Formats: sequence, structure tokens, C-alpha cells
Amino acid sequence: MNVNEVLLPGVGLRYEFTTQAGERIAVVARRTGEFEVVGYAGDDRDEGWPLFRLTEEEAEALAQILGAPRIAERFADLTREIPGLSSEPVTVTPASPYVDRPLGHTRARTRTGASVVAIVRGADVIASPGPDEVLRADDVLVVIGTEDGIDGVTRIIQG
Repeated sequence: MNVNEVLLPGVGLRYEFTTQAGERIAVVARRTGEFEVVGYAGDDRDEGWPLFRLTEEEAEALAQILGAPRIAERFADLTREIPGLSSEPVTVTPASPYVDRPLGHTRARTRTGASVVAIVRGADVIASPGPDEVLRADDVLVVIGTEDGIDGVTRIIQG
């Protein structure tokens, strides 16, 4: 799919694409942190109508909802395409030394070469978690790497 990015001076950025059904859709990412989803009448990019607006928090929630299944699907595809690469879930047990501590404190990637690419927390998915993301008991880490790397992350997380 082709997504066009258009700078809107003083406003932000507009990301446009055409759906498989031929409808033109845009997301306007405003400098204020808000997002607006816009539909277009035909091919006229100047004749758009707002479908809805989202706060930054609402946009993040929607992105997680829409992106979570795709993330898992993409990693599954990637691990099939690259020999020696795997993706496995690693659960943060209540006894883990990293409960209530930032992910970065594990130094998992540095120590094992494997990467935590998502955290599943209940019904929520935190895609591409940063090192400051605090781990909670019962979080499920989606780890991608070699089998040895994933085993290393499991040992680190489970103490």
C-alpha cells in the first residue's frame, strides 16, 4: 500500500492512502498531539470531511488495537523467512527480579542479542516498548531472536 505524507505548515502532517475499495482516507497528525481521520469525496483532496478526532492517548489505543494482530503476524512471517530466527512469549512471573522495574534494567538485548518487540499486558499490547517501560507481574514479553537468545531472555526475566 502506498501512503503519501504531506506537510501541512503550521498544522502538522497528513498521511493519505486509498483503501482496497477505492476510498481515499487521511490521518492528520496535528502539532497539538491530536489526530483527525478524514474521508474524501472522489479524487479531490481539498474536499475532505472529518470522520472523527482522537487525542494522543486515544490514537495510541487505536494503533495498538489495529496493530497488535499485525505485529504478531509480521514476526511470524519474519521468523519463517529467516533461518535461525524465532519469536517466543516470555512471561514475567510474580517472582521475577524485574517486576516493577524498567525493561532497560534487564539489559536483555545487550546480554543475549534477542529483542523484546512487544509487551502483552492483559488485553493491551505495548508495541516496541522502550527501555523505560516498567514490567509488571504476568506481562508477556514477545521476544525475537535465536533460540539461545530467547532462552537467555527467559533466564534473565525469570531470575
